[in-house]
Amino acid sequence: MVRAYLFLLVMLAGPVLAQSSASPATANNKPEAQTSAANLPAAPVTGSPISELGTAYENSIKLLQNRFRIDYTVDEITLVFFREYGSIPVVLVRPDGSKIFQSQADGEELLWYDTATYDMVTIKHPMPGPWQAVGQVLQGSRVMVLSDLVLHADPLPNVIFSGEILKQTAYLTNGGQPIDYSEFRDVVDLSIDFISTNNPNYENFGAATETIARFEDNGKGLDEKPLDGTFTGQFNLAVAAGEWKPVFSVTTPMFSREQVDPNIVLYPNPISIKVDIDGGGPGYHKLLIDADRQHVDMKSLLIDGKIRYPNGDVQNFSLTELSNDIREFMIISYDYGIFRVKLTAYGNTVDGRDFILDVPEYSFLLEQPELENLAPALDENGNPILTPEGTPVMMDSASSDGTAGQQSTSEEKLAALDSAMADKALTESPVDNPTPITEEMSTGELVMWIVGLNGALVILGGGLIWFLMRTPKEKQPKSKDKGKGDNSAKVVSDDAGIIDLDMPKDN
Repeated sequence: MVRAYLFLLVMLAGPVLAQSSASPATANNKPEAQTSAANLPAAPVTGSPISELGTAYENSIKLLQNRFRIDYTVDEITLVFFREYGSIPVVLVRPDGSKIFQSQADGEELLWYDTATYDMVTIKHPMPGPWQAVGQVLQGSRVMVLSDLVLHADPLPNVIFSGEILKQTAYLTNGGQPIDYSEFRDVVDLSIDFISTNNPNYENFGAATETIARFEDNGKGLDEKPLDGTFTGQFNLAVAAGEWKPVFSVTTPMFSREQVDPNIVLYPNPISIKVDIDGGGPGYHKLLIDADRQHVDMKSLLIDGKIRYPNGDVQNFSLTELSNDIREFMIISYDYGIFRVKLTAYGNTVDGRDFILDVPEYSFLLEQPELENLAPALDENGNPILTPEGTPVMMDSASSDGTAGQQSTSEEKLAALDSAMADKALTESPVDNPTPITEEMSTGELVMWIVGLNGALVILGGGLIWFLMRTPKEKQPKSKDKGKGDNSAKVVSDDAGIIDLDMPKDN
């Protein structure tokens, strides 16, 4: 059997409805229309194993919509159904009336991929005859057949640079006819990859595959108009220069197609940057911008850039004067550190093609000059000469070239050291400038003092509290029981000091 990969799409289109469908006569003719559709084969599309069933009137009836016939020569078919957003997957009805649901996909004879807006179904060995799709497909839709899906992309320029920003357009065709269905953009993914040819004569030898751009039809970026069937890709060629093989890809959930173009050579970025430190006079550095005259028309070069100073300030500038000379710009030198220059270049190649270049960042360092150029003094053996405190003696290195044979002798250095120490002793006499001697308390002593003072305060406070609480108390009269049945005498002391000696009473 002939193995065919065909793609059936239910696309949004203007419905063709019969104006008299609401009349009683039309309603009575519905069964006749169904019978004729079941008994009479529909006219097949020329050269296609799939044909649409029913007339425009019959397809306006809800139960007869989305019908199609599969030819007996088809060994495998892929169907795509666009439906309302968020609706459940469609149900396919075979010619014998049996149904195919999304849950029956086994990954072998039936493949089913569904999203919120469409279903893509691949069926192996489909049953020949009339089929029908039941579901919330888009209103006013019709059945179309896709075969021989091909991507057509504009050829890449002969001279192309690393870092160039390039606009590229492409469109899809079905059987040689352009596809202008807006919903189809959600099904396919168009991209271009650069594959290194591994030519050892170029810088990209051994480089990994780079995805350069993805084509979109959404009216964003460099795409001019959304949903017009023209896909636009923005190339940002931030890859190594060298020989590459461009591969255009059309990818769907069920299949992929590739278009391989001839090898191209990606030339290095033609813009060169240099800086002349203090070349613009006191307080200014001169920025010099040139281009590869072999590939770039220097008279057409425009520069748009910015400078980031060491302190974080940013200065934007533009050079729009057209000439054949090197472009110059003065950078203010009001700080030391790293200066960063970022450029975007616009111009024409020598053959007249417009280009936009993203120039790699250029940076330079402005070092702060040293106030003293000193180096340790060395003796005749090359060892540093130390002061009595153990620090090395420093000398102006400009007076020597760094070799032991041309340095001053150690005796001269020691004499210079003695002279310097003598001058210091004269200028800082201990009599004239007495320095008070201060003794610093160690940490251990400080801790001991703190603990001692705190202990003394605790003892003093405790003693004061004990002294205040030590006051005499009056003696209280006490009574003692001599037994349970015994009478006890009471001794009562009143204020007058009289003692009660009455005998205890009998119970």
